[in-house]
Order: sequence, then C-alpha cells, then structure tokens
Amino acid sequence: MTASDLINIIGTAAFTLAGYLVGVRKRLDILGVLICALLTAVGGGMMRDVLVGRIPAVFTEYSSLLVIAVTLAAAWFLKLQNSQRRVLAEAFAWADSLGLVAFTIIGAQIGLDYGLNIFGVVMTGFVTAVGGGIVRDMLINDIPVIMREGFYGSVAVIVGIAVCLLDFLNMVHPFTLQVLLISGYVLRMWAYKIHLRLPKP
Repeated sequence: MTASDLINIIGTAAFTLAGYLVGVRKRLDILGVLICALLTAVGGGMMRDVLVGRIPAVFTEYSSLLVIAVTLAAAWFLKLQNSQRRVLAEAFAWADSLGLVAFTIIGAQIGLDYGLNIFGVVMTGFVTAVGGGIVRDMLINDIPVIMREGFYGSVAVIVGIAVCLLDFLNMVHPFTLQVLLISGYVLRMWAYKIHLRLPKP
C-alpha cells in the first residue's frame, strides 16, 4: 500500500463520517444518511474525474465503497447517532477537516499525473476536497461549508500549492505527503478553533 492509498483511505473514511454526522444531525432517514455519506465521500472525486476526462474510480474499483461501508458500520456500532448535537457538530468539524486535507492531496496528485499546470493541479485538489460537500449541503438545503467558513477553502488552496511546490523540488514521497497531511490538518483545526475568517468586501 502506497502513501497515496493510505491518504485516500483516510480521506474517504473521514468524509464518510462527516456525511453520516450531517445526515444524523438533520434527522434524515437511513437512506438520507447513506446518500449524505456517499456524496461527501465520492462526490468530489467524481467531479474531478469528469474534469480530467476519465471514468470515476468509484465505478471501476471497490476499495472506496468498502471503506465507506466499514466506516458507516463502525459509526452505527459506536452509536454516534445518539450523541448530543454539540458533540455531533464538533465530531463533524474534526472528520470533515481531515477529509478536506487528505482529498486535496489526492486530487492535486492526480492533477500532477495528468501534467496540468499549477492552476489545474490546485483546482483538481480543490474540487476533490470540496465538491462532495457542496452537493451534499445543497441537497439538504444548507449553505455549503465553503461559503460559511472563510478559511475552509483557503486550506485546500494552500495544500494544493504545497503539493505543486513539493513536485517542483522533486520531494513528493511518502514522508513529505504525511507531513503535509498532518500540517494541513493542524492548520485547518487551528483556523476552526480561533474562528479565523477571510476579510469581507
């Protein structure tokens, strides 16, 4: 298993959990919760694959679906749905932030594989990270997180640029990707804790 595979698993599990928690918080039925989890976990990746002109990986591989199923089963077994709303909101922030950083790295790497320029690489990372959440939030009639939390999307952009810089320096390898994952996650959670926002016009 490569570092990218591990990061992809982490991102898929984190976003599945985030989608599950949103569905529970909105008091959706089982199908609604499942749709929220699936959209959050694979929606961004499907958008990215369409952009680069390939069949979405979730249609040809079973690894992501297996991770989603295991994560949902674990969440149900641990009875996260019975937690208080404040706990659910906090757990969502932790899981969603981890998925954001992990999927930005995965998406940016795919952009590099396709030989895209820095804008293309950052955009493939950005879309992979936020695409599923945007569709999920629109579906449940919520303002997307990226529109409410000013530094949410900024983290994806910063991490995408960092992947480009590592590639330019020929330093894209398991250790640097893991450091970037941890650093990006710490940055996102720090911004969340201090309520960091971009200035408004």
